[in-house]
Amino acid sequence: LIDPAPFKADHDSARATLAKAQATLYQARLQEQRYRELVDDKAVSRQEYDNAKASFLQADAEVAEAKAALERARLNLGYATVTAPISGRIGRAQVTEGALVGQNETTPLATIQQLDPIHADVTQSTRELNALRRALRAGELQQVGDGQARATLIQDDGSAYPLPGKLLFSDISVDPSTNQITLRSEFPNPDLDLLPGSYVRVRLEQAVQPKGLSVPQRAILRDSAGVPKVLVVDQQARVSDRQVVLGSAQGDRWIVSEGLAAGERVVVEGLQHVKAGDQVQVDNASAAPPIAQHTGQ
Repeated sequence: LIDPAPFKADHDSARATLAKAQATLYQARLQEQRYRELVDDKAVSRQEYDNAKASFLQADAEVAEAKAALERARLNLGYATVTAPISGRIGRAQVTEGALVGQNETTPLATIQQLDPIHADVTQSTRELNALRRALRAGELQQVGDGQARATLIQDDGSAYPLPGKLLFSDISVDPSTNQITLRSEFPNPDLDLLPGSYVRVRLEQAVQPKGLSVPQRAILRDSAGVPKVLVVDQQARVSDRQVVLGSAQGDRWIVSEGLAAGERVVVEGLQHVKAGDQVQVDNASAAPPIAQHTGQ
């Protein structure tokens, strides 16, 4: 709150000036009406009537001017009370009581943080963005609808925030120093578990790969050169190893971009006891859901 005393005095003065102007207008209107009747009877001269009408018009203009001055004083008085532009919680005050705040300067008084909902900004490299766009154009991925890009927040301790969020927007310009763009997501925060300035990771699901193949991460083996492979089970329940090309990780699963075909079975349990050429007992697992392509961690 800024000291309102001088603004209150200006407001009261402007209101009194308006009342005075309205009284003058009332008197001028009555005189103009009387002279209008008298001039027709030639009881007053045309000049006297013209003077009365001019006084009436001048008084009317002065009332309009006084109303504008009163409105300006009302606005100035309102500026003495600083209202928050957003709802949220206020932090430490930047100025103390009695401090001088410049009229034509930008002086921060306090910081207000919006906590519910809360926003999380993450970055995405242009390389990832271009790869996503190429996959969309090629029909390899299907883009989710507007406002349907889901966001999952991973807190600094590695736990997933229980409430899902949504993607608000992605920036249209690239930061030249990092070659990345900024994406903003929004999360409900009714219990105020999330605090501004916290370090988090966000997983954004921007597209879906309906026919994509994924396998549990525990099904992936690596040879001595570090090349990933899986143990494939054929129709005779015989095991063979096969190299695969992995995409990104989706939860506890890996996307397999090359090396497997739809319907093929892989070993996920007891890998340390199985080798190529062995015959195994097959226990069919349920199919995985469509793969969501995410980015922006």
